[in-house]
Amino acid sequence: MNEPSIESATLASPHAAAQHGPRPLPLFLDLLASQTEGDPVRRAAVLAGLRAYQVAERAPRPADMPVVARAGRAVLRDYGGDGPPAVFVPSLINPPFILDLAEGNSLLRWLSGQGVRPLLVDWGEPQILPGTGRGTIGAADGGGVGALANLLDPSTPRFASGPPSRSGEDLDVAAHAELLLPLLDSLGEPAHLVGYCLGGTMALGAAMSARIRSLTLIASPWHFAGFGPAARDDIAALWQAARPSAQPMGLVPIEVLQSGFWRLDPARTIAKYEAFGRLDPASDAARAFVALEDWANAGAALPYAAGRELFEDFIAADVTGRGAWRVGGEVADPAKLRVPTLEFVSLNDRIVPAASSARLQNGRTLGLGHVGMIVGSRAREQLWEPLAAMLSQLQQN
Repeated sequence: MNEPSIESATLASPHAAAQHGPRPLPLFLDLLASQTEGDPVRRAAVLAGLRAYQVAERAPRPADMPVVARAGRAVLRDYGGDGPPAVFVPSLINPPFILDLAEGNSLLRWLSGQGVRPLLVDWGEPQILPGTGRGTIGAADGGGVGALANLLDPSTPRFASGPPSRSGEDLDVAAHAELLLPLLDSLGEPAHLVGYCLGGTMALGAAMSARIRSLTLIASPWHFAGFGPAARDDIAALWQAARPSAQPMGLVPIEVLQSGFWRLDPARTIAKYEAFGRLDPASDAARAFVALEDWANAGAALPYAAGRELFEDFIAADVTGRGAWRVGGEVADPAKLRVPTLEFVSLNDRIVPAASSARLQNGRTLGLGHVGMIVGSRAREQLWEPLAAMLSQLQQN
């Protein structure tokens, strides 16, 4: 039998897995053992919940919206609607579709009916470059070197040219932020810029050079010292263990990042599957859990340079909070922003603590979790509607 050639090796899409489950599953089972030690009844209940999640019926995801611009390996998807454009920047760590999670629970589709024209940045997925053994990012709607070459073809109509991807070389977080600049320019008019999680960090960096109408951050870290010494030490230990394997591969697998999230609150990681096992599989609550967990357990690997910058420069050295981070040649400094701003910060966020926020003017404090701010039962009241009101007000001025 012929072995697959490394020259054509690509990473499988995270949506192609035949089996659903938490990633990495061995770590989940270790957490399960420690959290249910001495309680076999509870352990069985958690395992039943895990099995129920794995075999649950899944509604088809909403169709991807059309691509209207490309810059290097990033694409911009248009959700329609009237009014000036509002570009939404998701994190690099999980898939962008948290902002378009399911029918009836999509911030972007809802906004398109509120006098806003939302557009979503889709970062694409990693692939192994031929002959290098290193990772870069391929097109969001196709893989392989041919697709990458198509992205870089300057004759492609209606598409921003952008900085080219570099063969065998990783893009760090700042380079990802710089990809936003040609995407914004391609729209032909200033856009509102809205960033979620690490996407907000990148959006703030891009805002120093881009011509925009406003900047909104949602659960976005900036002062990484606000994570606190204990959490930063734990994350540093995680990175020290992962770096020797990640560096030669040129990628930081999603499992490394996911394990870091789980360690922030291992009890909740296990308890939510126990609770899911008690739900009616046909209930709205069960369907919402499955959709959210599928998102949380998906996601592409990070280019090594992006992972290194995140772990070493952001979390360990707090370059953003110290005013030492540059994007597009400009120092990223929230105090120098000259556009209207809005910042949503949650006091219950276990992923991005409130103390790490950018502390922009016109901040709103919420009592929702990191993901609940976007897709929770109170998200429309506490975030969607205030965001739509702010964007609509600015469009009238």
